[in-house]
Amino acid sequence: MLIGETINVALGAIRANKLRSFLTMLGIIIGIAAVITMVALGEGAQRQVEARLASMGTNVLTVRPGQQMFGRVDRGANRLTPEDAEAIRQLSGRAVWAVSPEMEGRHQVEAGTANANLRILGVWPDYFEIQNHDLVAGRVYTETEDRGRRRVAVLGATVGERLGDQFTRALIGTTIRIRGVPFEVVGVLEEKGEQGWSNPDENVYIPLGTAQFRIMGSDRVNSIYVQAAGPLLMDAAIGEIDQAVRRQHRLRPGEASDFNVRNQTSLLETVQETAQTFTFLLAGIALVSLVVGGIGIMNIMLVSVTERTREIGVRKALGARRRDILLQFMVEALVLCFAGGLLGIALGWGGAQVLRSSAGWETAVAPAAVGLAVGFALVIGLFFGIWPARRAASLDPIIALRYE
Repeated sequence: MLIGETINVALGAIRANKLRSFLTMLGIIIGIAAVITMVALGEGAQRQVEARLASMGTNVLTVRPGQQMFGRVDRGANRLTPEDAEAIRQLSGRAVWAVSPEMEGRHQVEAGTANANLRILGVWPDYFEIQNHDLVAGRVYTETEDRGRRRVAVLGATVGERLGDQFTRALIGTTIRIRGVPFEVVGVLEEKGEQGWSNPDENVYIPLGTAQFRIMGSDRVNSIYVQAAGPLLMDAAIGEIDQAVRRQHRLRPGEASDFNVRNQTSLLETVQETAQTFTFLLAGIALVSLVVGGIGIMNIMLVSVTERTREIGVRKALGARRRDILLQFMVEALVLCFAGGLLGIALGWGGAQVLRSSAGWETAVAPAAVGLAVGFALVIGLFFGIWPARRAASLDPIIALRYE
């Protein structure tokens, strides 16, 4: 029997039992849809985390004070000062691109008759480049204004809303008061969104020197942010930072550092690995339903072989060879799995879009996930279709013709 005729016979058998064929495909459809939707959720979550970390700045290292220990008693954090940041900047070689200390505190901010308790950050001008902040209006204060302790401020995108003004840009050129001290608003930053533990859009940024002597009354900084010149120079930048701060703190060789350096790239890699693990876990759970769907196909194909025993006997008596019967039932199983895979792709993509629009979850349908799901479905069709097909092909034509 010709291969084309064998395939037509297989397709005709599927069309003759449309409802049963659809119910047989249902397990594959649900399995494929589940795989694609789960992977889309995992991929979307990973991209969202990556975007948020990228918005915090690239190639960024954070220097934080270590803990003071007296015996086994924790005496609190060590000190970091603007002089430590200056030492990093002065000693920095080719690996360090920009440096800025950060001094923070929450204080009452007034604008006209409105007021709000906001987070005040005293930083150097380089801070905005390090943290990947963009301006939507106005300007960033200069190094000269920082050294001169000028009373100027740059506002986060939603500070105006907190102060009862719908548009933050309208505050440019006006005067706000921080702890009663007047500041001229010179710029407004682009909105970045909440970043878990803080919202930079609600921050007020002022020169570090001004914060130190007019607002905070302290020379202790919370952290120092350092931007490396490139992702391949992170380790070199850490070495330069360690050398500069240890020298500034007069630590002897072999003595433990009283500060620590955190690598944001390592955090990103950890988050990516975690998100990838959860994606694989969700996909693995969804793949179980594909196996269940394959078992369903095998069961239906075995029933089909039993129902069509007499037909198989007639075809063998008319000259159909063993491989023709094997091919026919294998084609049926593969067609059922492939058609179920296509419908599952459509359902999975639709489910991902519904979750994005209705629940607000970030989803991303990965082409690799689609290819993997369809390939797995065809493998299942091939694997679970072999036994029924071999059983049909091995039937004795005389016994099959006598079957009632």
